[in-house]
Amino acid sequence: NEYGADTLRLYEMFLGPIEQAKPWNTAGITGVFGFLKKLWKLYADEEGVKITDAKPSKEMYKSLHKTIKKVTEDIENFSFNTSVSQFMICVNELSQLKCNHKDILEPLAVLISPYAPHIAEELWAMLGNSTGISTAAFPVFEEKYLVESSKEYPVSFNGKMRFKIELPLDLNPKQIEEIILKDERTIAQLNGTTPKKVIIVPGKIINLVG
Repeated sequence: NEYGADTLRLYEMFLGPIEQAKPWNTAGITGVFGFLKKLWKLYADEEGVKITDAKPSKEMYKSLHKTIKKVTEDIENFSFNTSVSQFMICVNELSQLKCNHKDILEPLAVLISPYAPHIAEELWAMLGNSTGISTAAFPVFEEKYLVESSKEYPVSFNGKMRFKIELPLDLNPKQIEEIILKDERTIAQLNGTTPKKVIIVPGKIINLVG
């Protein structure tokens, strides 16, 4: 009566592995209830539905597909408690990214529907679907969304990090060196001097010495 059926379902799964005995304690149920409220806020706020058809960012796709992968594996292994944890991580990430993108939130609703069917059905209708969520195809994990194509390098001068730069991971050390030496921040740091050595570990660090 106080929290609703979906909160109870999720909380029972969240308590631990389904095959193990667990002491019944409702002390943590408010955390699960708070999670469902946070999930709802991705789709709507006090002013109503806030879904957009805009293209999601790489980070949004990454968060969704990490969750699809984890939940798909967990369902096969009956590991429902870790699924609930992953949903919480995903909703936190999407909230920080201010995600209200239909291409992310529609598959997320389907993904969570076996766990919280009532709220998922409401969200599904909110997205403009006229058929029930149980008829929707389950989301499929796509590896390409988890492949890193770039790296944020810390750029150090004599071992002290001065700034960071995002560079493609397929660059070789010579190409990285050329880009760094032409960067305005590097020029300012060097103040007219030439470094004795440029140490580059692809995918890890850039250090200018001397």
